Amino acid sequence: MQKKAPAFFFIICMVFLSLPLMAQDAEEEQEGPEQEIPINPDWANYTPFMYSKGDQLFAIAPMFVFPIVFTNSAGTIEHNLSVIGIGLSLRYARFLSQGFFIGGEVGAIGITSKAQNWLYLVPFGVTIGYQITLHRTQLPLFLRRFEFPFSLMAGGVVTSYLNNEENYLGFFLKAGTAAFFRFNQDWSFGINVDWWWVPQWTKDKAKDVYGNFFEFTVTARYHF
Repeated sequence: MQKKAPAFFFIICMVFLSLPLMAQDAEEEQEGPEQEIPINPDWANYTPFMYSKGDQLFAIAPMFVFPIVFTNSAGTIEHNLSVIGIGLSLRYARFLSQGFFIGGEVGAIGITSKAQNWLYLVPFGVTIGYQITLHRTQLPLFLRRFEFPFSLMAGGVVTSYLNNEENYLGFFLKAGTAAFFRFNQDWSFGINVDWWWVPQWTKDKAKDVYGNFFEFTVTARYHF
């Protein structure tokens, strides 16, 4: 009898230890299979901004420039330039936030006079602007790819006329807007329309001339 006592107590302890597990299994059978709880992440409806601080772009733009109005102290004067000039500009911009950007531009344009003499203009300067994007709206996906930058450029312009016989370095101001279609992550394509103000100041104020030009460009931008 003494040899069987330890074995008896061992069996009793095992029974008591297994009772909670048996009760848990019974509860699970009554409750049925476990149901998955749906998870709604906090970021499910979040759309990131297309641009952020540090984003950059480089643009190349064939230009078509139209001389519009020239004035002096006496009022509007008649110019002898042709209807259109053709050129090319290179542009760089860096975003300071999701909308604001700063950059620079340099271009070269040639326009003939009625006497078939060439006037060359090389504008350069610093650009600041703000860009509106539609990608966070509820519009169709195609429309959300459009971007609308507004910009102001200030700098200088080198003008050369009559085979460098008449050169001038003066002030240059340009303001305008554009519409771009974001083709993919790297490229966007669009058109720019800008207004130039090109004054030529001399020692004799009566001879000062203020030129106004209209610019139309087809632009390709590379984003990086």
